[in-house]
Order: sequence, then structure tokens, then C-alpha cells
Amino acid sequence: MSKHFEGKVVWITGGGTGIGRECALEFARRGGHVVVSGRREQVLLEVAQECEALGVKAMGLVCDVTSEESVKSAVAHIVETFGGIDVVLANAGFGVGGRIEDLEVEDWRRQFETNVIGLIATARHSLPHLKERQGRIALVGSVAGFIPSPGVGAYHSSKYAVRAIGQVLSIELHGSGVSCTSIHPGFVKSEIGRVDNKGEHHPEWEDKRPEKLMWETDRAARVMVDAIYKRRREFVFTGHGKIAAALGRHFPGLVHFVLTRSGSGYKRR
Repeated sequence: MSKHFEGKVVWITGGGTGIGRECALEFARRGGHVVVSGRREQVLLEVAQECEALGVKAMGLVCDVTSEESVKSAVAHIVETFGGIDVVLANAGFGVGGRIEDLEVEDWRRQFETNVIGLIATARHSLPHLKERQGRIALVGSVAGFIPSPGVGAYHSSKYAVRAIGQVLSIELHGSGVSCTSIHPGFVKSEIGRVDNKGEHHPEWEDKRPEKLMWETDRAARVMVDAIYKRRREFVFTGHGKIAAALGRHFPGLVHFVLTRSGSGYKRR
């Protein structure tokens, strides 16, 4: 495997499980020194150990992206330990479920504090260091940022926002040497289907997402890291995700017709 990120310092938020964990391992295989952050220290330490076993330096770092002070502290610690930052993958996020008329304002606030404000804080405090090294920042959105779905309006709204942030940031960074890659996955195996509206993980829950449409996380990590390496501006996957994104972009009337007649809707446990 090509060592595309040989000696580069990579920071991944939400790096303890799912896509974040697999991206950490993929960056490590390609020679990158990896910092994974999140709220669960033990799983972060385990991922860091797995990365170190691949011959790179790694660190697990507790960081809550909803706290700007926590993000600032994490950035400072990474720079102090590794000398700088070359790649940031803003991956931390979860999904709030429920019909718009039923959700409390606090549900919306909690959703946006992680998926949007946390992502903005991650970008804002890491960009000065990325500019020093003409690095790369990647924002993990979702195909949900292209197409609406009843019962998950808060989550979809947050991912529409992430898509807009990525588009604007890509323009603002033009000429700086720093690239912004917005990544929009379709269904990928992860813990998101086992996390409640308060962001709490329930390992006993069954993931209700369609099993046959889901990619394995290692496959997703490979294409994501490729897109970041190539400095792609926007990258959508899986196959079904590309179809859904295209429908949302070009045929919103058709999407509305189908969804209003399908009886679909999300029900939170």
C-alpha cells in the first residue's frame, strides 16, 4: 500500500468507533500518525494501540466537540505532542429522531451542538495549523444532506448545514493551500443506529437501517481516505447514496411525491 500520509499528523473526531475508527486504521496503514478523539477514553486508547501496532505514533484523546474549550485544548495538545496537524477529519456526530412537531427545542439544540457547532469549532481551531502545512480538512456529512426523510428532520437539517459549510469553506480556503473535502456517505455500518436522542449509546439496540444497503466500515474508510488524499471537493458514496443524492438534487418533486405516499417515517425507541 502506498504511504500517502507518511509522517503526516491526522486528527479524527469521533474516532473511537465505526467510520472514525476504520479511518484511523486506514491512515495508519498509509503512514500517518493518528490522534483519535471522542468521549469514551477506553475505546480511544484501544484504537490508538491498534494504530501503533501498524508502526505509527498514535494517541487517544478525550474531547467533547460541543465544548469549544475542549476542542481548543485538544488542538493545543496535539500540536504540542506532534509538532503540528496535517489532516483533520471532522467525523463526530449522531442522529436525533422524531417528527418535527414532536421534538423539543432541546433535541434540536443537542443535534446541532454536535453535528454543526462541534464541526465548526473543530475547523476553526485547527485551520491555523493546517495552513502552516498546506494540509487537508474533511467534513463528514451524509447523503441526508441532499434528500429529506420524514421523522429525522433534525438530523437531515444538520447534514444540510454541514454540506453548506463545506461548500463555503472550500471557497474561503481557495489559494491558502488547504483543501476542504466534504464527504457524504450513504448507509455504512456504525453505532449511529444504537444512539438515542441524547447521544447515549445502547449496544443492545437493533440497528433498523437496511442491512443490504450498508457498506462495511473498512471499505468506506478506504474510499474516504482516498478522497481526502486527492483533495476532492465533494465526495458521495455508496451506490445507493449516489442515486439518492442525485434524486435530491435534480428531482425534488419526485422525492416529495414518493415520500408523501410511501407511509415512511422514523420512530425513535
